Amino acid sequence: MLYDHKNMTMLADFYEFTMANGYFESGAAEKTGYFDLFFRNIPDGGGFAIAAGLEQVIEYLENLKFTEDDLAFLRQKGFFGEGFLQYLRDFEFKCDVWAIPEGTPVFPGEPLLTVRGPMVQAQFIETMLLLLVNHQSLIATKANRIVRAAAGRAVMEFGTRRAHGASAAVFGARAAFIGGCAGTACAITERNHPGIPAMGTMAHSWVQLFDDEYEAFRRYAELYPDNCVLLVDTYNVLRSGMPNAIRVFRECRPKKMGIRLDSGDVTYLSKAARRMLDDAGLSRCSIVVSNSLDEYIIRDVILQGARIDSFGVGERLITSKSDPVFGGVYKLSAIETDGRIEPRMKISENVEKITNPGFKKVYRLFCEKTGKAMADLIALAHEEAPQGDGFEIFHPSFTWKRKRLCNFYARDLQKRIFAGGKRVYDSPAVEDIRAYCAKQIDTLWEESLRFENPAVYYVDLSQSLWDLRADLIRKYKTAFE
Repeated sequence: MLYDHKNMTMLADFYEFTMANGYFESGAAEKTGYFDLFFRNIPDGGGFAIAAGLEQVIEYLENLKFTEDDLAFLRQKGFFGEGFLQYLRDFEFKCDVWAIPEGTPVFPGEPLLTVRGPMVQAQFIETMLLLLVNHQSLIATKANRIVRAAAGRAVMEFGTRRAHGASAAVFGARAAFIGGCAGTACAITERNHPGIPAMGTMAHSWVQLFDDEYEAFRRYAELYPDNCVLLVDTYNVLRSGMPNAIRVFRECRPKKMGIRLDSGDVTYLSKAARRMLDDAGLSRCSIVVSNSLDEYIIRDVILQGARIDSFGVGERLITSKSDPVFGGVYKLSAIETDGRIEPRMKISENVEKITNPGFKKVYRLFCEKTGKAMADLIALAHEEAPQGDGFEIFHPSFTWKRKRLCNFYARDLQKRIFAGGKRVYDSPAVEDIRAYCAKQIDTLWEESLRFENPAVYYVDLSQSLWDLRADLIRKYKTAFE
């Protein structure tokens, strides 16, 4: 049975429960902690990722509660006392949450979400937040690469049957739409997320059902005169499929017509099909191509002169086959005692796993003249936005590389989502998120949009955050010498 209700409270790693119980038993349950959700590497070696999944995070947090069945399950595990189970029975979400809006281009190390609240609560939500943000950010990022490769041609998400489960199909289609896809083959996605068009054509089984291909095409055209797209590669594209499609289009004159190629050399076949359609006076008939496509294949066939109007992309999009892990993490960055924020950080022999301490925010700096994004700055929460001429920002990997910024303005990327457990943010409609995403990508320089060796976007730490980080590293180093 498909999971079809909103309470996902028990979807958590079991250690979330053992830690929560530990906090409770040690008297630290209500101690205030700060957590950051961020990622370390951009999928496919790209120039940026796209934040997604926030709407589902909000829905999850608004429905956090433990049922009697949940408590009975935990009781029979034998790890937890009745005092802790009563604490869970009375559970009420009280955290503050800040997040970078969906559709925003984001970069490694930036807090996509910041959570402040009682340690039990702020810790417990880790698993689900990562699941939602990792998955949808991954698919939105992949979809946008594919959409950019299509160079203005529509891309339809066709991957439902290859998705890793029902939720992955629905939320993957939503993320793909945010990334720029025109619609999805997944019908339930439009039902659950109005604004995302469900669309499709036919399968080869429709053609095979009838005694001949012409009959199959004609019957379909009679049923769907407003949108008739015929699959022409069941038998032979140029000798059978195209002649029969042209005959049906001439006889039935559907208002919108198209042919779909799902196999073969789509560059050669699309060119030949286009010539046949144009010679038949059917220049308004579109050509749709599917069959294991990704951004590289799409880019190549366009460079080869393929005559394609739109693409259907399935398994390599919905699973992000080339790089299927987003790699977001959720780390404690501070605790609060009597109103005083005490920074915390993780030290590791792997440099990339050393975290940034403290309660933070992210500023994006834009050129006043062009509106282009120039760099991002991760700062401590109390720091004002940078301003003035001659602001220096350092390369994220090579600190000896720097650039001087002039004539810029700064925007705080994070928005307040929850205040004391109460929602204070209205999620935009998904079509508005999609439009926002496209607009924000337009603020990036073309050099950052390359698939191979994109220009590195500068993300720096403020001087105060840099000093705090260095001081803590020295403190930990001294403690273990």
